[in-house]
Amino acid sequence: MFPFDLEGLKEKIVKLELETYKEDFWQNVDKAQKIMQELKGLNKKVEEYENLKKSVEDLKVLIELAIEEEDYQVYKEIETHYDSISEEVETFKLSVLLNGPYDKNNAILSIHSGAGGLEAQDWAEMLFRMYKRWADRKGFKVEILDYIPDTEGGIKSVTMLIKGFNAYGYLKSEKGVHRLVRISPFDASNRRHTSFASIDVYPELDDEIEVEINEGDLKIDTYRASGAGGQHVNTTDSAVRITHVPTGIMVQCQNERSQHSNKMTAMRMLKAKLIQLKEEEKKEKIEDLQGEYTQIAWGSQIRSYIFHPYSMVKDHRTNVEVGDINRVMDGDIDVFINEYLKQKTL
Repeated sequence: MFPFDLEGLKEKIVKLELETYKEDFWQNVDKAQKIMQELKGLNKKVEEYENLKKSVEDLKVLIELAIEEEDYQVYKEIETHYDSISEEVETFKLSVLLNGPYDKNNAILSIHSGAGGLEAQDWAEMLFRMYKRWADRKGFKVEILDYIPDTEGGIKSVTMLIKGFNAYGYLKSEKGVHRLVRISPFDASNRRHTSFASIDVYPELDDEIEVEINEGDLKIDTYRASGAGGQHVNTTDSAVRITHVPTGIMVQCQNERSQHSNKMTAMRMLKAKLIQLKEEEKKEKIEDLQGEYTQIAWGSQIRSYIFHPYSMVKDHRTNVEVGDINRVMDGDIDVFINEYLKQKTL
């Protein structure tokens, strides 16, 4: 049975709304914004349900009318409406089934270019644009936490915070290696090139979540910020890089003017990655995590984007294929996300 508790959802909305009426609600701005974000997401879910219910009722009336009047001209219209509603129902089911402990959270998404110089860095920038477009389509906000460009072009790596209800629930499916095949615009001989970029995704955690990390296990470096999000702070060593020595996990942030603010953000990123890794490794404590962790293994690509000799994007986990590659690069990736989540949750 499809697990959708409408009354429970409405009760939760009332509970959160009561929180917003408290006099000290906005004293903790971050917490208040997260509550408002969750409230918006829950209200949207109820609205989607009510709209779907109305669409189904309208379709029933249309079917009854067609049968009563024996108007077979309407059958084609009924079929079109049915297909549209079925697709909306499947999408709605997925949003409801995103009930993991961090699914509703904002997502931190990092893109790292693979070996191959300018071609790979251009591919990383193309993916950066794709995910920003996807976030725009969803009505999510994007904040750049770290951005490392290359002097020749493209980007070596970028980390962005994607703010929106269920952002992590959707984007966790994007973690892995993404492969590009095309005629390189940087090759004078017009040869076909294969490039790779890795995507890492983890949830943004609330400050209330306590994570014990041994300070002696951390290596903290500061450096001069540069690139998008950092042009205004490149006169001081405000950027911060934190390495968790036992695991080799590294995070960095250069978004804020203040080194202190960047350090706080980097620590939140590190905590999120360590908690995610602890759960994946089924360890009891952070201290039990040891060894060099390459978060994503090269060669295990999850999706291929082929511009030449034909146009196609194929997800290797679900076998979903899309021929319109330009539409995908403009952020229309829900078909891949939804099919992956459907296989994992349904």
